[in-house]
Amino acid sequence: MINEPTYQAAVKVADTIEAHFRKHLSAAAENGEDNLAIVPEAHQVEKIIDVAFWASLRKEEGNPIRISLAFLPPSQAGKPLLFETPQLLTPQLLTKLAPGVERAGIHVGVWNEGNELYVWGTTIRLPNLCFVLDVSEPGLLVVKHRRAAGLGKFTNVAVLRGDQVKVVNEDSGELPDSPPILKSLLGLTPTCLWNNNVNVLIQIAVSMRAHKRGGILLVTPSNSEAWRESIIHPLQYPISPAFSGVADLMNYDGKSVTEIYWQNALRREVENITGLTAVDGATIVNDRQELLAFGAKIARAKDAWPIDKVLLTEPIEDGIPTLIHPSAIGGTRHLSAAQFVHDQHDSQALVASQDGYFTVFSWSPQQQLVQAHRIDVLLL
Repeated sequence: MINEPTYQAAVKVADTIEAHFRKHLSAAAENGEDNLAIVPEAHQVEKIIDVAFWASLRKEEGNPIRISLAFLPPSQAGKPLLFETPQLLTPQLLTKLAPGVERAGIHVGVWNEGNELYVWGTTIRLPNLCFVLDVSEPGLLVVKHRRAAGLGKFTNVAVLRGDQVKVVNEDSGELPDSPPILKSLLGLTPTCLWNNNVNVLIQIAVSMRAHKRGGILLVTPSNSEAWRESIIHPLQYPISPAFSGVADLMNYDGKSVTEIYWQNALRREVENITGLTAVDGATIVNDRQELLAFGAKIARAKDAWPIDKVLLTEPIEDGIPTLIHPSAIGGTRHLSAAQFVHDQHDSQALVASQDGYFTVFSWSPQQQLVQAHRIDVLLL
């Protein structure tokens, strides 16, 4: 490129990102998949990240920049919105465009002409495994790609925050007893069904993190009432009968209404549930996503030992599993959630912190302890 990147984190991670896309696109092509994106070269990745980073530090009319960039030619964008003349990719251009394209699902199209990168317009349709760079907040960039199946949350590849770079380790989902939500976020267990239970749980996790108030969601087995032994009674806000707004939509048969209508309805029901996680105490659902209670206080079950350690993991390169006291992860909220899973092995606890961290607690039969999976790097 004519202009060398000045954001050094972009230079540091560009080769790794190119290798990731080359690996996955080659594998997809060998499997006979169609509508595949084009591999971005390292120098193109550097430039896109560099420009987006400096744009992220700017404001337009007092508001921070939020924008999504996608690397693809207009010919792969379905029915794109095209500029009459492509515009040179610069921080100034992105700053001016951002207010008009900050809504979810709108991507600014970037493509190369000669030795430069240009913005050619916008699109809401992307080819499979397309390189996407999201500017989430000042100094925070997320490299991701559209799943090959085309449905569900985009798969994150790397997160850059200032001079800190976290590259997602896809192999971390292969650790003993990794929970399904982690495997799905890493793209190890793709599904084409929006109403798959794990995909719905991911939507709930994203929504929990988005309200920025913190919260606990306990997921209990639908065929057992043992979880009540770990809750203080009487419950503050018990639900009777169990509220089945999400559960009913998960049984969608695809005949009565369109899929888009159903997806929007599911999103509203998910937000209805996750809003309750902002209330002090834990929100409780079963594995069919039926709401049982909220505002619940967690207590150590009778005859149970106090939990004194969990195995903390984060799905990033060079991430080392560490034995740690659960309160050291984030205080009493994390301690109580870890104690719940320690007492109720067939349950999970999802914990959102006000500062954006997100942890999934699950029991590991193989290691006979509670695992704490930090997955916020996958939810951005």
